[in-house]
Amino acid sequence: MAAPAAPFDAAAPSYDAVFSHRTLGRLLRAVVWEHLDATFHPGNRVLDLGCGTGEDAVRLAQRGIDVLATDVSAGMLARAHEKAEGAGVADRVHLLQLDLRQHPLSLPASWRGSDCIDGAFSSFGALNCLPDRRALASTLAAWVRPGGRLVLVLMGPLCAWEIGWHLIRGQPRRAIRRLAAGRDGTLAHTGGGASVRVWYPTPRRLRAEFAPAFRHVRTVGIGVLLPPSYLAGLVERWPRTFTRLAAIERRIAGRFPWPWLADHYLMVLERTAAPAGTRPNGEDRP
Repeated sequence: MAAPAAPFDAAAPSYDAVFSHRTLGRLLRAVVWEHLDATFHPGNRVLDLGCGTGEDAVRLAQRGIDVLATDVSAGMLARAHEKAEGAGVADRVHLLQLDLRQHPLSLPASWRGSDCIDGAFSSFGALNCLPDRRALASTLAAWVRPGGRLVLVLMGPLCAWEIGWHLIRGQPRRAIRRLAAGRDGTLAHTGGGASVRVWYPTPRRLRAEFAPAFRHVRTVGIGVLLPPSYLAGLVERWPRTFTRLAAIERRIAGRFPWPWLADHYLMVLERTAAPAGTRPNGEDRP
């Protein structure tokens, strides 16, 4: 299976300008950072699955956390390297080109071993590029120490903002495009005129894919009252209004049904005790 690197290579030069550095991107990422800060602590070693241009990896490195930042796109990794160098944390941000669809996955020798990895995270839809995440869950179960946590941010199949926006504009097919994706997925724009096939698992399905090796801790919506990224211009036009909505969203985002109706949802999972007779990196004890 060919790696979907090219679409993200095309998006890399403009990704920060169209998302990370805009008001909407900052409001959405601030919520993710609250959960990352609460989950990972100085001295931890964590995996960044689909690091993009390295915004999250640099943030954690500045807090004294070692990050193995992985991405399928060489273009994204180049941007992440520049960002880590500029922030003076290149010694804590280790980069690895990795296609999460290919199994078995392997890590550098320095990141293999008993209790070597304290957790992992994936922000803003990188795991939507997988039709199924059970193989990845099995791999992470072998890598992450018992008690270590995952922070996963995915796009769900129901986005109230998206549905309402397109229905008002007389575009019913676009309103339900996520629901219509089904098992075959659908093409989504990545920027730079490129697109990639994506899938939209429900929070229930994601929990099932990572069970029983990971237990569910919490799920919150991200983009409950804030629009999808392609409507970032609305936030630029009315920043005070949407900043207030972001504050309200923080108070309601963990309550049902909001995680199911948001543009993204964030799920925290915890590694359960390793089964007897296994060792990290998926190798059975003799």
